[in-house]
This record gives sequence, structure tokens and C-alpha cells, in this order.
Amino acid sequence: MKSLDLISPTTAQRYRQAVGSTVDRLADRIAVADRPTTDSSASVLRGRVAAVDLDAPAIGTDRALAELDELFVREAVWFHAPGYLAHLNCPVALPAVAAEAVLAAVNPSVDTWDQSRIGTDIERAVVDWLARRIGFAAGDGIFTSGGSQSNLQALLLAREALGVSGTVFTTAETHFSIAKSARLLGLEAVVAIATDEAGRMVPAALAEAIAAARAAGQTPMAVVATAGTTDRGVIDPVEPIADVCDLEDVWLHVDAAYGCGLLVSPTRRHLLAGIERARSLTADLHKSFFQPVSSSALLVQHPEDLRRTAWYADYLNPEDADEPNQVDKSLQTTRRFDALKLWATLRATGAEAIGTAFDAVIDLAAATHRMVDEHPDLVLVAPTQLSTVLFRWQPVGMTDEDADALVAPIRAALLAEGRVLIAKTVIDGRPCNKLTLLNPETTPEQMRASLEHVVATAERVRATTTTPEGAIR
Repeated sequence: MKSLDLISPTTAQRYRQAVGSTVDRLADRIAVADRPTTDSSASVLRGRVAAVDLDAPAIGTDRALAELDELFVREAVWFHAPGYLAHLNCPVALPAVAAEAVLAAVNPSVDTWDQSRIGTDIERAVVDWLARRIGFAAGDGIFTSGGSQSNLQALLLAREALGVSGTVFTTAETHFSIAKSARLLGLEAVVAIATDEAGRMVPAALAEAIAAARAAGQTPMAVVATAGTTDRGVIDPVEPIADVCDLEDVWLHVDAAYGCGLLVSPTRRHLLAGIERARSLTADLHKSFFQPVSSSALLVQHPEDLRRTAWYADYLNPEDADEPNQVDKSLQTTRRFDALKLWATLRATGAEAIGTAFDAVIDLAAATHRMVDEHPDLVLVAPTQLSTVLFRWQPVGMTDEDADALVAPIRAALLAEGRVLIAKTVIDGRPCNKLTLLNPETTPEQMRASLEHVVATAERVRATTTTPEGAIR
């Protein structure tokens, strides 16, 4: 029986060798990865995993890591490849990746000070920096696993501030985690507010909906404005929404999971006007700050709001302890030191480099919109303020029904091939294909080539799904 290979003074050299050889293999893969993934089918991948018997005799660290390279890394999805255009996944900053390796080896937990010591101070410094970037004069916050957890905690804090369960006001463009969190928290209701033609919340409609809710005996609790909707990539008008929330004494939460990169943008910070008036804010740093998953934060304007859900355990964070225990602020107990990755990135390249990279993907999306708009076989579905592109393949003469029917098969054909990956969504009741651009190194020429590949794939898909009479099967 092999002994467990633990990091310790006696295995320091083994650690150097094992991690070093793994990094070498990864670097070799990265150096030649020019497409997002392979064309291996789902059934083939399932078969390879099923063929590994986890109860078989152990093969040792070196062979296990080499096997991992063949089994997983060879089939991984590479978000840095110019053909990856599907979801809100970004290529990651090199200093953050190195910091991730530090986290894995040291394995701190930043729930209590005695488990992380200076790690607590580093996280608090990063949180303070984020709060200042938002415009919170004396804000606070906590790192979380992602936007869904950040949104859940924001609504929990709003409920505790109100003292009773209440109603949440959103739009059809709001991230699904808000409705899911409302269900988990047993909130009174979720009311969808009307949006303008671009998909942004209409402040006047919000005011009317809050008044109607009060008249119906409901208790308005929170408004969720979105700074970067998942599909359209648009920003709700935060300033007038904040006016309504102040007038009605309703908690304003801004979900800036996608648009938080604008906090450091050299040219587009004004798009977040009014965000400093939010009571709470979600920022997904593993999206537009180019950090490895996971790295999200919930920020609050008033530090006392985080204390509303503090819970004390004598063995962990007794009330008479002098240490700054972060578990007091978090829904999690054991918690990763994800702030270290952003700290390393800020120290290595500075905030402006992050903002410039985010600006680059927004500029690329604008250029791609023009390409789609000018292409005879593509239809631009909606504008954006960030880096999404919504389109359909619909040559002249093709009916809406046939164009709709081809949206999913086009995506599936591209996924099966692995050269260009795109997504699918529904806008105004009709399906469409979607690009989310988060690679600042992708060029307009590469985007044009990707679009032409999508068009060629669409033509091939139509040829194989059309009846002799010309209808889509």
C-alpha cells in the first residue's frame, strides 16, 4: 500500500518535482492550444472516465499526474483560445495563476484570524480597495465563491435589515440567482419591472410597481439593478433607480458580476454612475477582472449591514475574541483566500491594466457588431454596452421559423467540432446565438474568421437538416 503524499518538510523536493513537471506539461499544452477544445464526443469522454477504476491499485503521484494530463487537460476547454466565444469565462492573469498555486500549497482558510493571520489583513485591504473604487466612503465586504452566493447574501442582509420577509423587484434580464435566492430565503414575491427596448429597467415603472405592491399589502424589500446583464450586456440606469429606492426606503442591490470591470476602466467608468448609492454590490472578479475561478465579492456601503447575520461559536469566533474573524461576515465557514489572486495582479500590473483589458473586449464587441450588421447572412439581434453579441444566421428569404429552428443545431455542430464555441439564448421570445467576448488578445481579424466559420457551419447544418421540399426537418 502506498503512503499518502502530503506536503511537509520531508517532501519539499517531491513537491518541487511533482508540481514542476505538471506545470511543464501544462505550458506545453498552452503553447499549442489554438482552438477552444477537441472534437471528442461526449460518449467517448464518458467512456474514458468510466474506464478508470478508482479502487484499482494506486499508481503513484507521477503516473497519476501524467494520467490527469491525458485524461483531463488534453480535453479541457481553453478560454484563451480566440475561438472561445460562448460564456462569461475569461483568460486569466499570470500573477493570479501563480498566487493560486500558493493558495493550493499553503491551504489557508480565511474564516478566522488564527487560520490565516496576515491573510485576513490582505483580504480586508483588497475589500477596502474595491469599496473605494465603488465610491463607498467606509464600506466593507467579503469574498465569496461566485455571483450567486454574493446575490444570496445580499438578499439575506436586506431581509434582516427589514426585519420581515418582503418583495424583491427585478427585471426579466436579472440573473436567475436572484429568483433562486428569493425562494431559498422564503421571500414574499419577486416582481419583474418593465424594461426599455435595450432591456434596461425603467425607473418610472419601478416606482409604479412599488406603489402597487404596497397597495396590495406587500412589503417592498429590495430592488436589484444589474450592471451588465448576462445576455444583452446592458446596464440598468442606477442613478434614477437609486432615487426611487431612497424615496421608498428600499434596499438597492446592484449585481455588477459582469460589469464590475468598469470600476477600473480608463474610459468607461461613467457607465456605472450612481453605483456608489447601492446598499450592496456583487462583483465577479473571475469575469471582468481576469481572475481564476473562484473570485467574487459582496461589498456593502455600511459595515454594520454585514454584522446583521453574524453567528458565534465558542470554538471558532467567541464574542470576547479580539481577532478580526471574517467568519462573522460570511455565509461560509471554511473559505478560500481568493483575495490573494487579485492582490498579486494589482501589485504586478496595476488596476489600469485590468481596466484597459476590459475596454479592449468591449471595443472588440463593437467591431464584431459592425461585422454582423454588415454580413448578408447574419442578423444582429440587440445592442450591448459591454461585450456580448446576439445574432442569428438568417440569409435573405429564410423564414423566422426556419432561422429559429437552426439556432440550436448550429451551436451543437460547432461544439462537436471544437474549433469555435458559441452559446444559445432567447431574446424577446425567439432563440438566437450568442457570443461573449472576454479575451482582450483576440483580434478583429480572428473574430471575422470565427464568424465566417459560423456561417459555413450554418450552411452545412441547413444542408443536412432540409427536406427535399426545402423545409427544415
